[in-house]
Amino acid sequence: MTEQDIDTAEPRRPGPGRDAFRMRRPGRSRERAPGRRRVLRNTLLAAAALPLAGAVWIGVTGLLARSELIAAGRDLDALRQSVAPAPGAASGAVPTSAQERERGLRSAAAHAARAHRLTTGPAWYPAALLPFLGGPVRTVRGAAYAADRLTGDVLVPLVRALPPATPDGRGDGMSEALMTLQKHAPEVVRAARAAAEVQADVHGLPRSTWLPAADRARAGLARQIDRLGPVMTDASLAARVLPSLLGTQGERRYFLAFQNIAEARGTGGVPGAFAVLSADRGHLSFERFGNNTEMATAKTDLDLGADFTARYQGSEPTRVWANSNMSPHFPYAARIWAAAWREHTGERVDGVFAVDPATLSRLLRVTGPARMAGGTELTADNVVDLTERASYAMYDDVARRKAFFVEAARAAAGPLISATGDMRRLPALLVALNDAQRDGRLKVWSAHAAEQRLIEPRSYSGALPEAPGPFAGLVVNNAAGSKLDYYLDRSLVWEANGCSHGDRPVTATVTLTNRAPVSGLPGYVTLREDSPPYRTRPGDNRLLVSYYAGVGATLDGATLDGRPAQLAPGVERGHSVYTLDLELPAHSSRTLVLHLLEPHADRAPVLLRQSLVTPLRATLKPGGACRV
Repeated sequence: MTEQDIDTAEPRRPGPGRDAFRMRRPGRSRERAPGRRRVLRNTLLAAAALPLAGAVWIGVTGLLARSELIAAGRDLDALRQSVAPAPGAASGAVPTSAQERERGLRSAAAHAARAHRLTTGPAWYPAALLPFLGGPVRTVRGAAYAADRLTGDVLVPLVRALPPATPDGRGDGMSEALMTLQKHAPEVVRAARAAAEVQADVHGLPRSTWLPAADRARAGLARQIDRLGPVMTDASLAARVLPSLLGTQGERRYFLAFQNIAEARGTGGVPGAFAVLSADRGHLSFERFGNNTEMATAKTDLDLGADFTARYQGSEPTRVWANSNMSPHFPYAARIWAAAWREHTGERVDGVFAVDPATLSRLLRVTGPARMAGGTELTADNVVDLTERASYAMYDDVARRKAFFVEAARAAAGPLISATGDMRRLPALLVALNDAQRDGRLKVWSAHAAEQRLIEPRSYSGALPEAPGPFAGLVVNNAAGSKLDYYLDRSLVWEANGCSHGDRPVTATVTLTNRAPVSGLPGYVTLREDSPPYRTRPGDNRLLVSYYAGVGATLDGATLDGRPAQLAPGVERGHSVYTLDLELPAHSSRTLVLHLLEPHADRAPVLLRQSLVTPLRATLKPGGACRV
């Protein structure tokens, strides 16, 4: 019998030695054919309707998931505002309690979890696997999953590690914050790892699909997680280091340097006023203040290695206080300052901090103005100009002017210490400190090796990285002894130009502009301690201009204002360094162009930013892919 025969056979009563089936009559087969066709037709219709139903289901649940994600975003925005209120409202705003923060976070987590559930299931999974058509589906599913993990695995432990808030701001502020952070440290470390995993997942989603709305959503989420990533890394490090750094395991003492950015040095500005900061279980206090005149006689025989000695031997940074931070690698300066302080006083310090007037401006915007003993008011808007320019015209006597700098530091310290104990202002204060370190204006070094190993990879360590890869760094050191760098503008254009035998030609264009007026400046500002053998005018400046290239880079030629220039080569922490002694007259611009060959790479360089009064204007042009 054929298959068709079997299908059309009907059973009969079995008999001895006979088959158990008999053939249907042809007429009966024709009678049942329409029923089979109806079943087949319905089956085909159902099969055809499934993709349509799946598409409708994905569309409806996708819209619902979008609403849930928007609601989660609103909750997180409200939470962010409550945790770190605007600085202008910091003193009067009523903080959100821990219970209110917890409720807001639970609400955001619930919305994100619902969005994740809505984008899973039998319709979403196979649709995401479809070539071309499945791109937006994968993006939406991935975004919902990322939001769910961010709220549940990242933000929940992070918010729990925040200190409890009180309506009147009473409490021990920093001390309570450290206790809470220490308690939740393991959770914060795990949250940072989860944030890194989510970041990798989001960057693995399709970047370009046939649905622009999904692409925009992915790009926005990627930007947010890219901003959150460094914050979580810093939070993880703070959980491991900050409690001991601020004295939870015993009192700590730190040397705090105030850098005068009107006279450029590698780490920012020349070290001027200083203070000794004490930290005991989160309670901060300043033990004493002084200025660079006191430290001028402090010397040290510290050995910082052969490369350091070869590069800076003529400037004697370990024996000349004003040259102690010519290198942009802050740990060098910090070690010199700590050793010099011990030589000067016999006291050890547990680390070194460095700030500048721009940092004080950020802090004063949170704490409010500070009043000096003579009645002068320091505000967020005037502290940079007052300390870096106006004070030089106010005082002809050098000793009185240096005393003014110390008094300004002491005046700003008072409100700062008060703010660290105020639970209402502490979050905004921490945000201001984070902004300062992000701009390279707050630097930290620990004398404890285990802590320093954790700190050094972060930007606020001020460390010059030794890792290979594209690098661009413009560093200027004032060689005149003047205070004219208040008027200095700097720009750097870095451009890769393809490949050549496995190397990549790079052009670095440096433009320096001296905006100093040719008359009217105090003599101390236009001072020329270098005593040049050529004629100069008041306002003319002199700079040691150093360009830090990538590890293994070589210089193929350089021009200054279009003419060939000879630069002195050097090496620092593996980086090729090329230095030019440059006279920069008042009201002039000079352009230095370096043509380099660097080991091939397909990415933009790491940028070293030296923080002076006017920020560096940098343009990076990585160019196309470079193939070996």
